[in-house]
Amino acid sequence: MGGARVAVAMSGGVDSSVAAALLKNKGYEVIGVTMCFSLKADTERKKPGCCSISSIDDAQRVAQKLGIKHYVLNMRKALEELVVSDFCAQYLSGRTPNPCVICNQRLKFGELLKKADALGAQFLATGHYARIVKSKGLVWLYKARDLKKDQSYFLYRLSQKELSRAIFPLCRYSKEEVRKLAGDFSLPVAEKAASQEICFLPQDNYREFLRNRLGEIITPGDILDQSGKSVGRHKGIAYYTIGQREGLGVAMGYPVYITRIDPAKNTITIGSRKEAFSSKFTVKDLHFANAPIKNKVVLGVKIRYNHHEAQAELTPAGSKIRIEFSKPQFAVTPGQAAVFYDKARVLGGGAIEKVLG
Repeated sequence: MGGARVAVAMSGGVDSSVAAALLKNKGYEVIGVTMCFSLKADTERKKPGCCSISSIDDAQRVAQKLGIKHYVLNMRKALEELVVSDFCAQYLSGRTPNPCVICNQRLKFGELLKKADALGAQFLATGHYARIVKSKGLVWLYKARDLKKDQSYFLYRLSQKELSRAIFPLCRYSKEEVRKLAGDFSLPVAEKAASQEICFLPQDNYREFLRNRLGEIITPGDILDQSGKSVGRHKGIAYYTIGQREGLGVAMGYPVYITRIDPAKNTITIGSRKEAFSSKFTVKDLHFANAPIKNKVVLGVKIRYNHHEAQAELTPAGSKIRIEFSKPQFAVTPGQAAVFYDKARVLGGGAIEKVLG
């Protein structure tokens, strides 16, 4: 593949910068592309993040160091229409969305891939920690070698077409090795701190973001105990998530967690930590890397990025899949992605719809 033109999504961080350097070193014709969503000054953030003025400048400095072309692309409208609108709608409906999953599918490997086409690039590379494996005419997404940094969870919605054009140069490296490579390449961002924030939240505070955008239509309601008795008031279901303990303002004499959010009744139910565990739920909006699951099967299932994948039985039910864990898991949360793994290989996933028990 050396010599092929590849567009590298450069955020100005260490990971994407090293990805670009590795590809350049392998003989690819590398083009740096940075998605600009809004030019927020770093003074508006708790710490420097992607899409800030300084991060765009960092990406440009890395491109200059590597001797590659670099383009800054205004994608604020696409972000608003394809990611932010869904983010707000999900919280209003009592669900907890994962905007990074949607961003990877619709922006990075959607709109940005179109931009790469316009630049004549055959491939699109990112700094994700994940692997691409080709087998028997198919392209599969696998976990990265560094399981502590593995980001395959966020990429499960990529199709065969998108996976066939994706390159993840960091697939076999640990974070420590990538940091060392940044120094070896003398990249100007070698010592830059990692950013974990959601790019469109300048204060890394989703509640403040929702309050500014939707405050007038977010209404308070009752907090219920497990018997259905009102024990307090919440500020609006959009500000809460399943498994949350802090900020409830309710004294029960023991630690309590959110176990259920009912958007129809605008109520939140709380209970003990044990009552926040569930075994059964349904998944909708399914996506598979190849053929869909048609028969009952046992796979590893991950229900959020920092969840330790657990064994579960998957039963197809029309356009949905019913999932039952072999052991109850904490905070099965509607709106979050449930991703299905066959050992290290990603088979597919979907959005958690409803907890059954």
